[in-house]
Amino acid sequence: MKIVRSVLIFIAGSIVFASCGTKTNEKSDVSMESVIPVRLTEIKKSQRQEYIAASGSFTTDDETMLSFKTGGIITRIYVKEGDKISKGQVLATLDVTEIGAAVNQAQLSVDKASRDYDRVQNLFRDSVATLEQLQNAKTGKEIAEQQLSSARFNLSFSEIRAKADGVVLRKLANAGQIVGPGIPVIQTSSKGESDWLLKVSVSDKEWSSISLKDSVNVIADALRNKNITGYVTAKAENADPMTGSFTIEIKLVDGKKLNIASGMFGKATIVTGQQVSGWQIPYEALMDGNGEMDLCL
Repeated sequence: MKIVRSVLIFIAGSIVFASCGTKTNEKSDVSMESVIPVRLTEIKKSQRQEYIAASGSFTTDDETMLSFKTGGIITRIYVKEGDKISKGQVLATLDVTEIGAAVNQAQLSVDKASRDYDRVQNLFRDSVATLEQLQNAKTGKEIAEQQLSSARFNLSFSEIRAKADGVVLRKLANAGQIVGPGIPVIQTSSKGESDWLLKVSVSDKEWSSISLKDSVNVIADALRNKNITGYVTAKAENADPMTGSFTIEIKLVDGKKLNIASGMFGKATIVTGQQVSGWQIPYEALMDGNGEMDLCL
């Protein structure tokens, strides 16, 4: 029995020592695997060109809001959005009943003033009327003629005609609607003859960094992200009261050859003449978080 008990104790002790040895090796292996070699790099501060990213919509440099000079009732609008128009084409007309009456009234005033002037002139020749009366009659006639000219001018602008060949961008009113003087009715653009612009919005800080003639790289989804060269042609001198941003106009080089429509979305990268300082960090040193893990880019 003593011999058997000694053998059992020896076997148990061997198992314990074997287990301890295994754990020690496992710890050693894990610690070796967790060692990650690193390389230290000195970061340096340097100057680089400043780039400003902005987005906006395409437009032309001659988009025109057409309106009537006098107010009234629109009798008819002859075009719709997207229609091509020719120079001199009638686009919309007003009811000229009131304007026509004003022209007739002015014509009657001219007729009466002419008769008065002729009568006073004959009386002046007979030394019955004075020179002052003759001069007053002449002045009255000239005033009546000027009023007639003004009425006829207003009558001529009771219709809207195209100023150049182009396309209708928007129709802002309909037949039967009452519009006031100068209220936009139709928006047109001389497509094919005008240059395309990209109007973007920037912050006040970005606005101060941008200068006229700064080069710009423009892309648009509609053009399959084709790179388009442009340059800054105008900077707004006041902020938009709704957004607080400033508008920058970018003229596209060879824009007439591009298949662009007004209102399309575009993105711009403006290369300013300013230099900005920053620290150069190697790309390999950047880390990207993924949950609880840190993955090197």
